Amino acid sequence: MQAFLKTGKLSASEKPSTSGVKSTKKKPPAPWVEKYRPKTIDDIVDQDEVVQVLRECLSGGDLPHLLFYGPPGTGKTSAILAAARQLFGDITRDRVLELNASDERGIQVIRDKVKTFAQLTVSSTKADGRPCPPYKLVILDEADSMTTAAQAALRRTMERETRTTRFCLICNYVSRIIPPITSRCSKFRFKPLARENVLKRLQEICEAEGVDVGDGEILSQAVDTCEGDLRRALTALQCCQRLLGKITADGLIEVTGLVPDKLVNEYLSVKKYSELEKFVEKFLMDAYSASQLLEQLSATVVTSGHLTNKQKCMISEKLAVCAHRLLDGGAELMQLFDLGCTIVMANSNP
Repeated sequence: MQAFLKTGKLSASEKPSTSGVKSTKKKPPAPWVEKYRPKTIDDIVDQDEVVQVLRECLSGGDLPHLLFYGPPGTGKTSAILAAARQLFGDITRDRVLELNASDERGIQVIRDKVKTFAQLTVSSTKADGRPCPPYKLVILDEADSMTTAAQAALRRTMERETRTTRFCLICNYVSRIIPPITSRCSKFRFKPLARENVLKRLQEICEAEGVDVGDGEILSQAVDTCEGDLRRALTALQCCQRLLGKITADGLIEVTGLVPDKLVNEYLSVKKYSELEKFVEKFLMDAYSASQLLEQLSATVVTSGHLTNKQKCMISEKLAVCAHRLLDGGAELMQLFDLGCTIVMANSNP
């Protein structure tokens, strides 16, 4: 007590004991995307050609430089991470360098971090004497966001350090990778996942988590809204479950930010400028996304049965222009009015 009065702190002998108290802190729930990420290449969904080639490479213990490209959420990163775990086993952390879009990947990083890691020499045996591949692996996720200068520096590193290092580049658009790099890599295109395979995988995960998804219509809606992106569909289901306590059709629309079909059809059927003004103001006040509306409107226009070919051409041409302006930072209000005026003219002159 005297020590506390003088210093405001308890002495070591007077501190309350916590040895008999058990910690009740719960671990935060893991994202389903990471929890159910494929552990082996055989778990990869709907990419049979890529899996077959990787299996042959792993059986021989050799791996070329790789370039994975395709739409997001199709298993590109999961495939190379699973292959790395099978290839290196318990020394994967020491043998693999992974850089993604959140890391600075300018020319200086390529010259320093990547080049330094690539120049390290590794043994062909593990600490316990078991054999392992005598090279390392560098994974560059979203490589299409790298500058041309950084890619040129990477090309030189790939050329000089092939004996000790393999590179795997992952991107959405292979056209943004310089030709000297693509010519040094084995290219694999990851196709959009088939609908039935996505449904099957989502059903397995929901059963493992004990989540009730009804008769399958909710999962079908999740697949439709996410357009073959398994990661996006899985994230939407988990968000709906965590935020609303259960997964419902209306909950999925709210979580994914989709525009209800009723509003899409209402926008497509406006015939007066006064109706257009009221719709746009209410639409933006409800905090819907204009880019999402245009994306859904594109599919609706193409498949619409009550629009003539002339009307479809007029609306689609202006829709493409407005979508490009939104990507360049254009104001949502102005683009919705611009496209809406074209719809009004198209409806007035069928």
